[in-house]
Amino acid sequence: MTTANKITMVRVAMIPVFLVLCLWPFSHHYLASVIVFAIASITDFIDGYIARKYNQVTTFGKFVDPLADKLLVISALLVFTQVGFMHSVCTFIIIGRELIITSLRILAMGEGVVMAAGFSGKVKTFSQMVLIILSFLVADFFPANANLVVNAFSYIMAAITLWSGIDYLWRHRALIMKTK
Repeated sequence: MTTANKITMVRVAMIPVFLVLCLWPFSHHYLASVIVFAIASITDFIDGYIARKYNQVTTFGKFVDPLADKLLVISALLVFTQVGFMHSVCTFIIIGRELIITSLRILAMGEGVVMAAGFSGKVKTFSQMVLIILSFLVADFFPANANLVVNAFSYIMAAITLWSGIDYLWRHRALIMKTK
């Protein structure tokens, strides 16, 4: 297993730690959660950099890296929805997009084709991670405003996610039509 793939797997292993910190009510548990989330988010950029710089790009990494991002982001969104900071419609839009795109990627892999993420997907992932980090900070330091602010951020995330999903489907339309 390459160094880049090991870093990706560390990100996956951080998800349960993140969830325990989110849901275990102690003083500043959202701050502790956001620290783990931020470190996990940073590993997304580190593993990609290492994979490209040291020629460690693998099919495994192309598939598992975005899946790890999705699991991390969806975990945070489900926490926000559970505690009432985020509207379930936004959560549904974001998770729905991720399930559709991931399903298409799995089907394409079965055909021997890797549907790599494009620019809009990278913008989506980056914006989701930044907005989630900001949301946790607001929830920890300004709990009275958390519902309003996190809800606003969730609509922004849903809009960017929807845009990136449409872009992804459009860019891969020929392949999608071929696999029908």
